[in-house]
Amino acid sequence: MPGATVGEVIQAAIDEYGADFAAQVQQCRVWVDGEPGEWTDPVTDRSEVALLPPVSGG
Repeated sequence: MPGATVGEVIQAAIDEYGADFAAQVQQCRVWVDGEPGEWTDPVTDRSEVALLPPVSGG
């Protein structure tokens, strides 16, 4: 997805995948290149932005 920040990349994904995806994004944690990230973090075309849903275990 194109974008200069995590937020721009996520917004591009929302534009591509629609409202159902957007609803899931609100509950996910953002990771960038294997580290916790923020929506304002800069990214490059080689960055990996991951949305991780909440999980439970035990």
